[in-house]
Amino acid sequence: MLAGRRAQHIAASVLFYNIILGIATEQDTSQGSLDSSESQKMPIELNDVVFVIQSQKQSFHANQAAKLKQDILQQAEVLSQYLPTVVLIHELSKHEGAWTIIPIIPYLASTYGKKSWIFFCEEQTRVKITKLLEVLRRYDKRKEWFLGKALHDEQSTIIHHYAFAEDPVVFKYPDFAAGWSMSLPLVNRLSKQLRNEKPSSDFTIDLKHEIALFISQRSKGPSLTPVREFCTEDVTSSEAANCATTFHTYLPFCGKLVEKESIFFAVKTCQKFHRERSKCLIIYCIFKAFLHHGTQHL
Repeated sequence: MLAGRRAQHIAASVLFYNIILGIATEQDTSQGSLDSSESQKMPIELNDVVFVIQSQKQSFHANQAAKLKQDILQQAEVLSQYLPTVVLIHELSKHEGAWTIIPIIPYLASTYGKKSWIFFCEEQTRVKITKLLEVLRRYDKRKEWFLGKALHDEQSTIIHHYAFAEDPVVFKYPDFAAGWSMSLPLVNRLSKQLRNEKPSSDFTIDLKHEIALFISQRSKGPSLTPVREFCTEDVTSSEAANCATTFHTYLPFCGKLVEKESIFFAVKTCQKFHRERSKCLIIYCIFKAFLHHGTQHL
């Protein structure tokens, strides 16, 4: 009899615990949906996004960047009466090293600090504005975000200074060709940091890797959040249907072919290693049509 009552008591306790747990779970879920709906109540408009094209000043590249800017603005005219800001990096010449991004972060913060997102892309990147807005609306613009197509090293490499040598896969950095983005809260905080601390390095080897290191490691900011809609597929590819960005590659016509006699190749070496390097089979195979066997010591 006592055992029966004890069993009933245990069963009632378990039932009560499950009811309480169920209520707590429902509250957590409903709170999540409230956060989601709250985010949806703060839509991102076109003029909340600043497009930064990582352009170069040479005429060919400048023309490509101008075409991309025009395409972005033409798409925007169809969608909204408020046009977004489109910045060409090569036009920010007064900012030394603007192409490395970090030196212009204070400028972006002071000029566009009330916007929501800074979206960076290359000259050959193609952007579907409506899809890009859909992507950005998934993320709370009040928080710090670092978005992009994630790349990682399969093994440690010298150009990345053997960073994360024990597990190089763990560190993600953005593919610039697919475009990448920072929310303004992140840009504003980085700007404040840069006013107090200058970048520790005065040279750049692989910009996309160094940008990610600066944001997520040196500045203790967010790690890169992979965005599947940031793509590098060709715009004509069937895989590009769900992409917010694609990448357009082609070989431009550069005029007549250059005569072989007008091309000179030099093997950079020194007297100590001249004999070994000048006989390098790989170099010989690649350049045998051009290599001048009477090279001088450099």
